[in-house]
Amino acid sequence: MRIPNAAKPFLVAQYRILVAALTLSMFGTGVWLIAVVFQVIDLGGGPVELSWVVLGSSLGLVAAVLFGGVVADRVPRRTILVAVESTRTAGAAVAATLSLTGNLELWHLVVIATILGCADGFFYPAYSALLPSVLPDEFLLAANGVEGMLRPVIMQAAGPAVASAIIAVFSPGVAFAVVAASQALAVGGLVIMRHIPVEREPRDGHPVRSMLSDLGAGFVYMVRTPWLFGTLLYASVLVFLIMGPIEVLLPFAIRDVVGADDAAASYALALASFGIGGAVGSLIVASLRLPRRYLTIMVLLWGAGGAPLAIIGFAQQLWLIIAAMFIVGFSYSAASVVWGTLLQRRVPSAMLGRVSSLDFFVSLVFMPISMALAGPVGVAIGNAPVFLIAGLAPVALAVLTIVIFRMPKDELAHPLDQVPEPVERTE
Repeated sequence: MRIPNAAKPFLVAQYRILVAALTLSMFGTGVWLIAVVFQVIDLGGGPVELSWVVLGSSLGLVAAVLFGGVVADRVPRRTILVAVESTRTAGAAVAATLSLTGNLELWHLVVIATILGCADGFFYPAYSALLPSVLPDEFLLAANGVEGMLRPVIMQAAGPAVASAIIAVFSPGVAFAVVAASQALAVGGLVIMRHIPVEREPRDGHPVRSMLSDLGAGFVYMVRTPWLFGTLLYASVLVFLIMGPIEVLLPFAIRDVVGADDAAASYALALASFGIGGAVGSLIVASLRLPRRYLTIMVLLWGAGGAPLAIIGFAQQLWLIIAAMFIVGFSYSAASVVWGTLLQRRVPSAMLGRVSSLDFFVSLVFMPISMALAGPVGVAIGNAPVFLIAGLAPVALAVLTIVIFRMPKDELAHPLDQVPEPVERTE
């Protein structure tokens, strides 16, 4: 029986355990995002108080992610994931206990969110670096596609839906308890995975200097690797150009089309379309082989795929905005699946944790800047010109990136499109 490409990673027993733990972790995160909001409201807080909790999480993430990459190249990645999920379990359990006993205060949530943000900074580099140790190269594209599909379905849809139902019937404290249980199950799954050692690099001297040296080596590798540096540079500009308009100006563009009374529901529909597009794009890429022109196609997907943003500021019908968001979500996720696979296949294993953390750091740094500027710029020149720039500028920059960093020549010199041999079930 012919097995679809997207399902082939599930032939590997260790991957089945890993993806089950990842699903539980994403579910818990989705529940946590909603539970925190309603817990702040129950404490009498509003947007300002919620912003303190979100800020704590963001600062913890930014502070930890680069060093998370260094640690991922020094410590067994499974061990890191167990530590991260254990920290999430403990944080959610403390929040649940304090909430259910009536002792929770806002500063407790800020501290817990900051600690969980730091834990998240260690998760992504460790997971990204662990995956190539679990799966053969030909399965990595499909595995990254599965992750890209699970994120909107589990973390952005299922988790929040369950959280809303629990809070409606019980309380945010019960939702926190569900988070703790979900993360504890994820710990259990990771614990039973087999131990996979890291490819340790020789290092001597003071531990702090050694870690800083490792971090510097990651930056040097990035700058001296043209395809990697060019893609990260383009991705940082892309995040800066599109995330602010989507996160800040999109609700107002929709309000101008449908009116204030229907704006909230229509905005939720647009975000759902973006998430569904991302899930579909990830699934389709997971079902295919990596194309021969993988760098060119990836960058063009990011660039041209965002072009529909240009019509949002001029659209007079809601369906146009929803369709545009679907296409943007589809192309962005499809390209991101290819990108994650390239890191895992072309970056040396001993360097992969650091490079993955640099990739994550780019998004973290430029996203808040984009959101901070989008509002004032939209007021100054109008929403329509901002969306026009967000849609069209990445297309031109994508072409320049491909040409300047000679990506067509590079991808032909390093082909990754070999057809895999038939694979038997692996235990």
